[in-house]
Amino acid sequence: VQLQASGGGLVQAGGSLRLSCAASGLTFSSYIGGWFRRTPGKEREFVARVMSGGSTDYADSVKGRFTISRDNARNTMYLQMNSLKPEDTAVYYCALQGDPRRWDYWGQGTQVTVSS
Repeated sequence: VQLQASGGGLVQAGGSLRLSCAASGLTFSSYIGGWFRRTPGKEREFVARVMSGGSTDYADSVKGRFTISRDNARNTMYLQMNSLKPEDTAVYYCALQGDPRRWDYWGQGTQVTVSS
């Protein structure tokens, strides 16, 4: 199983980025997809998740600015990030959840840096 995250980069505050997470080696449509982020000195933070049917949940800190989506035909999940703030700076990780008790698979992370 592989999750390949991409799309991170450096952007000015107020800008946008779109992260992608391509999955292989499993039946992607059977899994809940999620995005998390981590900054140095902080614990990993939940950002958003998308159910296999497409319904979504978001952390309060990103609601209204970020949109998670998935394309089951392409085995890919996305995170559209708009109105970015410096506090959104982090390494972003994608993950898949098959067992409700844990996130089963993780991508390698992609750095997002938002300058003020």
